Amino acid sequence: MPEPPPDQYGVVGHPVAHSWSPFIHGMFAKNSRQNMVYRLYDIEPAQFRREVLRLLTSGVKGLNITLPHKQAAAELVNALSPRAARAQAVNTIALQPDHSLLGDNTDGIGLIRDLTVNLGLNLAGKRILILGAGGATRGILAPMIEQQPSVLVIANRTVQRAQALAEVFKDAFVIESCEFRAVQGPPYDLIVNATSASLQGQMPELPPGLVSEDSVCYDLAYGKGRTPFTQWAAALYAARICKGWGMLVEQAAESFLLWRGLRPDTQPVLEALARKA
Repeated sequence: MPEPPPDQYGVVGHPVAHSWSPFIHGMFAKNSRQNMVYRLYDIEPAQFRREVLRLLTSGVKGLNITLPHKQAAAELVNALSPRAARAQAVNTIALQPDHSLLGDNTDGIGLIRDLTVNLGLNLAGKRILILGAGGATRGILAPMIEQQPSVLVIANRTVQRAQALAEVFKDAFVIESCEFRAVQGPPYDLIVNATSASLQGQMPELPPGLVSEDSVCYDLAYGKGRTPFTQWAAALYAARICKGWGMLVEQAAESFLLWRGLRPDTQPVLEALARKA
């Protein structure tokens, strides 16, 4: 009896050629013996709704969504998971048995799993600084608040945007907000760079006194070599400096779980990416 055709999945972005998602999900599928294929779909914003609906009505069972489409995806789906509704951004779409579309956001839980499981951090009672008030920060705030830090600060180029984001989550936590140059010490236990500055080869101007030899500095950006943020952290002798490879893998595993009903082992993928990074 012939084997059934593989289930189809993919990632939608613009641009998207740089994405490591096919490699990650390919390893997940092979290691967990799932009959599936995963492709790249470069779709411009003006065609996003039409092309995504075409894919999901022509055999594709699920999609990851990356920049610049996460908020458009939240408006497209029929229902949002609680964490996607909180973030108002979707990075995973799953076709349901009734043909409706469920939107989820696995970015935040992916980051928390990397920080707490892979890196062994306990964030309870800790001082946390997040740089940037865009979509990346919106996606990680709720899971970060659930870790019960003592202080959570959002710093942004314009304080108004940071304040607006803090206002959205005020029912769950009192988040402090300020401009980059106005961030105050003492040093933070965890500093997360959620700006796009690393991708542009830049680093926000920050005052001294934010990093100690016990600080963990985590850049959501990933790629080969150092970023401006990790160079900044190294110059200040941070205890640990990490890029977003672990978050990328862990958020992908959460998407895989939503689609396939099982959570893949992430360690082989993390080890493979470490050799490439």
